[in-house]
Amino acid sequence: MAALGWLTPRRRSATARSVLAGEASAEAARKSSQETPLAAPEEPQFPVMGDDRAAAFFDLDNTVMQGAALFHFGRGLYKRKFFETRDLARFAWQQAWFRLAGVEDPEHMQDARDSALSIVKGHRVAELESIGEEIYDEYMADRIWPGTRALAQAHLDAGQKVWLVTAAPVEIAQVIARRLGLTGALGTVAESVDGVYTGKLVGEPLHGPAKAEAVRALAAAEGLDLSRCAAYSDSHNDIPMLSLVGHPYAINPDAKLRRHAREQDWRLRDYRTGRKAAKVGIPAAAGVGAVAGGTAAAIALSRRRR
Repeated sequence: MAALGWLTPRRRSATARSVLAGEASAEAARKSSQETPLAAPEEPQFPVMGDDRAAAFFDLDNTVMQGAALFHFGRGLYKRKFFETRDLARFAWQQAWFRLAGVEDPEHMQDARDSALSIVKGHRVAELESIGEEIYDEYMADRIWPGTRALAQAHLDAGQKVWLVTAAPVEIAQVIARRLGLTGALGTVAESVDGVYTGKLVGEPLHGPAKAEAVRALAAAEGLDLSRCAAYSDSHNDIPMLSLVGHPYAINPDAKLRRHAREQDWRLRDYRTGRKAAKVGIPAAAGVGAVAGGTAAAIALSRRRR
């Protein structure tokens, strides 16, 4: 049996150091169980109520509204026979690219602006403003993202001003801002003489760095503290604007903005539904199908009119 002695547990005398270690561990455990757990720190309220030196700046296309405002405006003008079917097809292609790529292609954006300017040349500003109200009801009202609308309303409820900042024509942007109950809009300004469009721009489109400069100028005029302001956008082209403020948000972000936002620890919100592909910035095929279907319907309608 001696050979099996290794199976029998051996008693070892506790040394003074081991006794001390055990007692210290037990005391620490007892104290820990009696202490009240620390509550998680609450996030500071945002937007801050009554902070009149804070404001919010919202990009429009794919941030506040699904798709491009200029495309929807073009559909409305086509319906009113401002241009031909081939022009609508070009608008539709640009919109499809915008939705597929999740980014604003500079060449497509320039082409869209040139098309829009040539279309409105010779028309009165008041006429386009009136038509813009109708087009909002027809093509834009149902494309407002409820989630982004709620964010804007939170700023308004806190007593802060809220502006749209967009490369879309300022007349369209102002209609949308007014319909949403926002403070106003910064947009691209088309030249007019005696109330008639000339087909030229004043300066350049309000895009990329130009948006940041517009926000900076407005903040100075309004006496705002940009470190207390918020900005919201879906596009990496708006990183200059987002970087100006103390509270930048990436909304329905494209891939580049999503990556940058994560690197900078910016907050992200994605209100696009029905798709897992949102994480990589690829829009739903249903949206592109709707554009293609709308274009096909327009072409068919044009053929029937002939």
